[in-house]
Amino acid sequence: MLGIWQAPLEQGLAYGILVLGVYLTFRTLNHPDLTIDGSFPLGAAIAASAIIKGIHPLFATLLGFVGGFVAGMVTGILNTKLKISGLLAGILTMTGLYSVNLRIMGGRSNIPLIRETTLVTMAQDTMGMAWGTVVLFALIVAFIKLVLDYFLHTEMGLGLRACGDNEKMIKALGVDTDFYRIFGLAMANGLVGMAGSLVAQYQGFADVGMGIGTAVAGLASVILGEAILRPKTIFTATLSAVFGSVLYRFTITLALRAGFAATDLRLVTAVLVIVALALPKLKETKLAKKVFDIKKQAEVQPAEVVRREANPITTLVTSLIRK
Repeated sequence: MLGIWQAPLEQGLAYGILVLGVYLTFRTLNHPDLTIDGSFPLGAAIAASAIIKGIHPLFATLLGFVGGFVAGMVTGILNTKLKISGLLAGILTMTGLYSVNLRIMGGRSNIPLIRETTLVTMAQDTMGMAWGTVVLFALIVAFIKLVLDYFLHTEMGLGLRACGDNEKMIKALGVDTDFYRIFGLAMANGLVGMAGSLVAQYQGFADVGMGIGTAVAGLASVILGEAILRPKTIFTATLSAVFGSVLYRFTITLALRAGFAATDLRLVTAVLVIVALALPKLKETKLAKKVFDIKKQAEVQPAEVVRREANPITTLVTSLIRK
């Protein structure tokens, strides 16, 4: 029923969990974290290795979350305890995870899951090939989004948000900002690891290089969602992140159907991010202000009234009738 749009919808929902993790680091913590490029294949490698050993797919997916959580903790410790800059700490962890992922995968760069039972195959057997994967990913993303919304309104969540907004102020109040930063990075990368485990089950394989560019794609999704929905609350912010993930995948599909080669997708991603970031500045140009002024005038004066005032005969007849 969904046709060509089924794949980007499924991918957008699967990667939506990753985008929620990116939202935690880049927006909530205000921390540029590149650990994502390593924790994403880490979750995929853990889940794939566990599934081929006979572990239940649901438990394997949770193990992917645990793996990402530990990777985020390592980055947080390097940043807070060893005083390594956040960007460099993420790069160091990401570099080390490449070897760790190969170790987990038994020295192989790819683990196929085609003949294995996964959460995706279980959902397709239960609800059908057309809607099984969409419903599965939609339920998981909705559950994680609601839990994240609730968490960010708790005392611990408010401390995490305050740490990202003004770390010096909250530190002056006696709050352990190092703990919040480590925990926030761990939670974010845990979500990324879970996304990796789900994407591996969706694709039917785990690959050691599947995390390249995921941080940029996740950031592009966050920016696209915010540029369109303009979130004002936590609920709408996380919703815009998931919406941006789906929109990003739809945009990539449209680019491929328009004739772009697969090698051009990085360029398309860069252009999307530039456009989304430039939208506020574009609205401040003289041309954009004139367009918005015309729209406001049209909203103040209904179209029928404008047409009447523009036609002198109609105005004359109307005045005679009123007399």
